[in-house]
Amino acid sequence: MTEEETKTKILPADVNGDGKVDDEEKAMYMEFKRRELEDQDAMRDSQRKMAWFALGGMLLYPFAVVLAVLFGLEQASKILGDMAATYFVAVAGIVAAFFGAQAFQKGK
Repeated sequence: MTEEETKTKILPADVNGDGKVDDEEKAMYMEFKRRELEDQDAMRDSQRKMAWFALGGMLLYPFAVVLAVLFGLEQASKILGDMAATYFVAVAGIVAAFFGAQAFQKGK
C-alpha cells in the first residue's frame, strides 16, 4: 500500500492531501456523511413502503376477483384469474427480496 493510499484511509476527510484535516474539510466531510445517511434512510423507507404496498396488493387481489364476479364482470374475473399466477409470483419475489435483505442485514 502506498503512502497516499494509507493517508486516504486514515484521513478520508483530507481533501487537499496535506495530512491535516482543517475545519472546512471536516465540515465538508460531515455534510457528506450526513447526506449519505439521509439517502440510505430514504432508500430503506422507499423499499419498506414498496414491500408493504406489494403485500397489500397481494392480499387484496382475490377480493378484486370476487368483486368482479359479484358485479357480473365475467370477462374481468376471467382475466384477473388468468393473471393471478404471474402476479403472485412477481409480488412474492418483491416481498421475499425485501424481507430476505432485512434478515441478511440484521445477521451482519
